[in-house]
Amino acid sequence: MQDLGQSVIIGENVSEIASESRSDYISHVLCEKGECSFVFNDTEFTLVAGESMIITLPKLFLPVQKSRDFKATVIFVHTDFIHTLETTSNYGIQGSFRLFRNPVLKLNDEERERCKRDFENVKWRLSNRNHEFYTESVGCALQQLFLDFFDFQLSKLDEKERVAPQSSELVTRYLAMLESGEYRDHRDLTYYADKLCVTSKHLSETCKKVSGFPARYWINRFTAIEITELLKNKSLSISEIAYKLNFSSPLHFNNFVKSVFGVPPQQLRG
Repeated sequence: MQDLGQSVIIGENVSEIASESRSDYISHVLCEKGECSFVFNDTEFTLVAGESMIITLPKLFLPVQKSRDFKATVIFVHTDFIHTLETTSNYGIQGSFRLFRNPVLKLNDEERERCKRDFENVKWRLSNRNHEFYTESVGCALQQLFLDFFDFQLSKLDEKERVAPQSSELVTRYLAMLESGEYRDHRDLTYYADKLCVTSKHLSETCKKVSGFPARYWINRFTAIEITELLKNKSLSISEIAYKLNFSSPLHFNNFVKSVFGVPPQQLRG
């Protein structure tokens, strides 16, 4: 029997999604009672009983308030473990982008029951530690949960919203470059288009179709997330942060922050 360690964790505290200890987890939530409101990617959402949600980028999640009777189950799955479970479905990347725009899944009665069974199955498999194939057993239960979530989302897609595998692959490769940290040295869209052997226009239009946002948005978004984190470190000066992110000058950095956040970095830092 293999030990999963902290790869899969069951919880009830939605606020834990925003904790530093869960920064490398994807959170799957099933609301059983009441409701809670939260901010994700600067947009406010409400999760009510019978709905589910998936938070793929916990840094963008901020809990606001919840009703006194609010009750939910949260399945935290470490991203390293999720990568070992990836299905061959081409819908995965498109589903992730839709969750970025709106992480809440509104379920009908049948979907709600299926989701509830999936959550119970994961919890049961996780507790059944004497299983000779414990890790594989938990992994299969999670895969079923993921596939059902994909199915819930696909059933709500119009035919015109579906994206060709080639387009999803292009955007996946583009985001992988950004996730690796290339945005620190390259914030020019032409650089990425050349690396991907497409035009800047094609890359931007494909990103817009797949993710709902043009390609340049993602460069700015990844940069903005890191700027927000670096500004929390009061021991770093504005000039040092600008240097870390390879801006040509503190003035250039200041202008970038104002264009993205609407205020200078000193005001963001508070």
